[in-house]
Amino acid sequence: MKTERSLIVNRIVKLSSVAVAFAFLMVAIMSSVPAQAADTKVAVINIQKVLIESEAGKKAKAKVEKKMEELKSVFKKDEDALIALQKEIEKKSSAWSEEKRKEKAREFQKKRLSLGEKQEDANLEMKQLQEKNLTPIMKKLETIVTEVAKAKGYTVVLPRNGVLYFDKAVDITADTTKALNAKMK
Repeated sequence: MKTERSLIVNRIVKLSSVAVAFAFLMVAIMSSVPAQAADTKVAVINIQKVLIESEAGKKAKAKVEKKMEELKSVFKKDEDALIALQKEIEKKSSAWSEEKRKEKAREFQKKRLSLGEKQEDANLEMKQLQEKNLTPIMKKLETIVTEVAKAKGYTVVLPRNGVLYFDKAVDITADTTKALNAKMK
């Protein structure tokens, strides 16, 4: 089962890929119009840091982690039962009849498949919960990034992980986090 953090990282990686493609497009546009390129002011943002440090991001993470712990406790019981059955089969199978061994093997396979299905369902449920909690934040974040960028005179905002070098003065992560906290109270 993927952890909540890896799900967030996957979502951020997907968003970053789009942003990198956008960055290449912007570079192509800027190189074809040199006069306008002089007026271009670029900022960077660490979206993952905003999500981790913002109050809304912390609340979303707490909800997801709470659900994750609930699911872990449910799976722990099922996994323990499966392990106990496996140990029983290993210890007693030599004393059982062929029919009894087959019966226990079928029971083990059935429980193992059932657990796998439950884990898949739980993964889907966790993904949906994460999307439910992150989507409103990401929509608000888009608006806030635009507002912060316009207020500071930036014409382009790129994700931090898509930029090899930048001056810290063009990093709008802290301003965006502060604005997100204010807007999502």
